[in-house]
Amino acid sequence: MSAGFQCKQFYIAHQSCAMKVGTDALLLGAWAQLPTCGAVLDIGAGSGIISLMLAQRSQGALAISAVELDDAAATQATDNVRHSPWPQAITVIKGDILTYQTAQRYALIVSNPPFFQDALVSPDRKRQQARHTQSLPFPALLSKASSVLADDGQFCLILPAASQAVFMQAAQAAGWYCRQLCAIRSKAEKPVSRYLQRWGRGDLVAKRCDPIQHDSLIIHDAGGGYSAAYRALLRDFYLAF
Repeated sequence: MSAGFQCKQFYIAHQSCAMKVGTDALLLGAWAQLPTCGAVLDIGAGSGIISLMLAQRSQGALAISAVELDDAAATQATDNVRHSPWPQAITVIKGDILTYQTAQRYALIVSNPPFFQDALVSPDRKRQQARHTQSLPFPALLSKASSVLADDGQFCLILPAASQAVFMQAAQAAGWYCRQLCAIRSKAEKPVSRYLQRWGRGDLVAKRCDPIQHDSLIIHDAGGGYSAAYRALLRDFYLAF
């Protein structure tokens, strides 16, 4: 198993993390809409990959708080940030996001959250914590995000298609409004596997009557290689692109 992942401008070590660098985190880090100003919150930062991608995209101009519950992952994320080109832009905070206290209101919140609803409990405690909603139920995640979001802030996350309906119901019930939904397919003929999504608070969005933006992205082309759209999205990060 690889000890890390090399991007064009930084390296992510992830051997101490329950969840390694994967497609979901890379998609979210490249896709999330950056604010022109304000602070960013990364919920469940893991190795720090999403925070570092956002730091690269903003050239270190945005202050990013990366909150991670697991001790080993938080330590690894701290090391990754320290050895990156933007050590001053990211603050790694070891702790539970549900008890995280701050007066800061964030212009952007990003999360690649736990998503399994009813799966069997994993014997690996860290992997269970990183993957199962028992550690961060959707209503609790939405409530916390709402409490620290700036008035016109955005909440961007990625979820498997199997978890989308449950999350959508919880979000709408809590007063969130979906601003953008991007359906991800591994190949054109395959079903949707995951959704990138951007949410705002319902009352503020409703006043502007903004329509929901629907997009789609196919990861692999007919020949099995990466599609042109995927290459364009990740070209600043993948060495091969």
